[in-house]
Amino acid sequence: MRLERVTGEYPFGVGESWVKPMPLYFATCARGLEPVLAQELRQMGAAGVEVGRGGVHFRGDRLLLYRANLWLRTAIRVLELIITASVDSYDALYDVVRQVDWRDYLDVEQTLAVDAHVRDSPLTHSQYAARRVKDAICDQFRDRIGRRPSVDPRFPMLGLNLHVQGHAMVLSRDSSWQSLHKRGYRPIQTKAPLNEALAAGLLLHLGWRGEEPLVDLMCGSGTFCIEGAWLALERAPGLTRKWFGFQGWRDFEPGTWAIVRAEARERMRKELPYPVWGSDTHRGAVALAQRNACAAGVGHWLQFCQQDLREARPRPGCPAGLILCNPPYGSRLKGPRSSILSLYAALGETVRNYWPGWRLAIFAAGNDWLNAVGLPLRRKAMFFNGPMRCTLAEFAPLRSPV
Repeated sequence: MRLERVTGEYPFGVGESWVKPMPLYFATCARGLEPVLAQELRQMGAAGVEVGRGGVHFRGDRLLLYRANLWLRTAIRVLELIITASVDSYDALYDVVRQVDWRDYLDVEQTLAVDAHVRDSPLTHSQYAARRVKDAICDQFRDRIGRRPSVDPRFPMLGLNLHVQGHAMVLSRDSSWQSLHKRGYRPIQTKAPLNEALAAGLLLHLGWRGEEPLVDLMCGSGTFCIEGAWLALERAPGLTRKWFGFQGWRDFEPGTWAIVRAEARERMRKELPYPVWGSDTHRGAVALAQRNACAAGVGHWLQFCQQDLREARPRPGCPAGLILCNPPYGSRLKGPRSSILSLYAALGETVRNYWPGWRLAIFAAGNDWLNAVGLPLRRKAMFFNGPMRCTLAEFAPLRSPV
């Protein structure tokens, strides 16, 4: 085993020593959320945190890996690097993968699967690239012991992630396998494109940690409110998830995983410090939001009501907080653009007239709607919601609450 020299502060001590190098990981996320994800990892105690494109590199032990999967709110997957190389053909890819001794990662009785993404490369077909990786592994086992492992695309014991861009290939173990944004409380997929990890990331970017009220006047399926409640309660987003990819690994540590889960249950708060609620003009959306909140275990804390945003008012005696909305855009747009912009104008007017001291934040595609809101802009940032370039704009309160 190659040794790596470490000098200075590290999670296991201070000083100079020779240690086995900690694994190198890459946590993926929506573009724009990389700094938020990096901050999550630093607070978790990760070493060597470095922001990349579409994710964050970091190092840590198995305890940190398990905590990352359980606790990261903005990550999509957590990958452990196995090998990097330059390839210009499928045969070259096959040869590189054959160089790895796969007995270190897999028993022949176990199952595997490969998820591949190819971009701007001589390798033009993702599925065929995945097949060549699988063939290289299975052929190695067949040549050595006369048998080969089986493939299970749903719950593999070893899930691999192949990323090829240009000539550069990276092959990793996928410790998550199923996307971490799937928290389990939204079994019904609506037309709303905002996923749970992005919603949590926008809250964290705005500095919301549950220390003030949170309101969504266009709540849809309730994602902002539910993610906000989990954040305020310090509830690990993966706590009720049944399976993570690392649980099938040869080096899985059940005892360590049990400790991580026990810590998360102990850390969760018993009640919300400030109210969180939402409203929407559509009765079906309100019913769905309440159903999702119940599935998330926070239905008794959150309230959703059917209401036109022009009629929305703060609760009596409630201190000012954050209003965060995700108005219709993209495939959800209906009617002429002028009518859509009038919705933004109505939102800004309502907040200006009836929500003194509250800060308003809006997340939507483009930025031609910024002036329609009619409130002073405090700051804005760009994020990608899938392929769509979106703007998160925060507007300054006009006056202090009485």
